[in-house]
Amino acid sequence: MAVYHEAFKIQSECRPTFDDVTERVKSALEKSGIKNGIVTVFSQHTTCSVLIQEQSDDVNYRGNQFILQDMVNIFEKIIPTCQTEGQYLHPGPMHIEIAERERSEKAFWSLNTDAHLRSVLLGRSETIPVVDGEMTLGEFGRIYFADFDQVRARERTVRVQIVGE
Repeated sequence: MAVYHEAFKIQSECRPTFDDVTERVKSALEKSGIKNGIVTVFSQHTTCSVLIQEQSDDVNYRGNQFILQDMVNIFEKIIPTCQTEGQYLHPGPMHIEIAERERSEKAFWSLNTDAHLRSVLLGRSETIPVVDGEMTLGEFGRIYFADFDQVRARERTVRVQIVGE
């Protein structure tokens, strides 16, 4: 059984972002030479998710596909964007103090509790069966890397691991 790993970078913005990483994952699958097995796409970031969704051809003015913007709109109702300290229990004063002292973070960077909660609901990885060298995503399925953190833009890492033969 073979194992192949690849990582690539995504640049986020100060708003929920969705990057279609399907073609990059397909490229990794081709490089791996694995024809039958599984591919896992994983986010190591606790405010990000990996999800499979239909490609929605329509986009809003910010470039978000309608289906993904619909998801953000629903999340806003059930997990509102963190606007100020005290809105959620996290981050508490100890977390802010440690983040400033040990990681040189600005206090407002911790106002991303909504992003943490959203990523927990969606999960941080997807596993897709590979049959005859192809991912079984279905006719319209696409793989998206979602970053829900709205306090700062950052470079993110997407990890792809393929196991099979």
